[in-house]
Amino acid sequence: MVSDSLIYHPSVAHYLKFVATTVGRDKLLRTLQYFSRFYAWYLFRTNATPGEIAPFDAIKKQFGLARKLMRVGKNVEHLKAAAVAADSKGLDPIIKYCAVGRQLGYAGYLSLDTITVLDAAGIRKSEATKRIQKEAYRCWMFGLLFSTMSGVYSLYNLRLQQQRVDKKDGEGVVASKRIEKERAAINLQLLSDLCDLTVPTSAIGLTSFDDGFVGLAGTVSSLIGVYSQWKKTA
Repeated sequence: MVSDSLIYHPSVAHYLKFVATTVGRDKLLRTLQYFSRFYAWYLFRTNATPGEIAPFDAIKKQFGLARKLMRVGKNVEHLKAAAVAADSKGLDPIIKYCAVGRQLGYAGYLSLDTITVLDAAGIRKSEATKRIQKEAYRCWMFGLLFSTMSGVYSLYNLRLQQQRVDKKDGEGVVASKRIEKERAAINLQLLSDLCDLTVPTSAIGLTSFDDGFVGLAGTVSSLIGVYSQWKKTA
């Protein structure tokens, strides 16, 4: 039957595995959140009515709150990752320090972000929330900067490896393909990090990107996250 072929199709099983992960659901919500941020800005700039803008503004705020709640406790994961990276003996020193810096930055962001949950949910308002959220964004920015530095350094190392590869023999061909695969993954992550940097830098006033630009950049990085998580759950 047609229904059976749809229900038992491998893509359906893959989708269920994807949405069963917290990361998968978060990336989907994030995509909708940032696209709504862009589209609300676009509607405002094109003189749309408040009634037309309101649904997208609501999606931006409510999905942002949902994701904030889903992130509670995730700081422990990044603290552990920082400790594991610091204890690693085989990593290149620069990659190692960048990994520790990235994970500590993310852990700081998530720890401070958790403090603002009660205020964001309307349970208990606090005058300190804006200051704490600003420091959280600062931590996220540092984490992204370390991630960006790691990506740039990794691309430099891959270029040096590529120069030493002899494509005339079989091992050289295999090594060249591995390098190209690694380069593509690093470039994708680098693009995601650069897009994400627009969010905290604009939030703390280092840049003056408007909601339209930040929304588009966030949508791009979110789609990259969806793609990466989709591949992981294949």
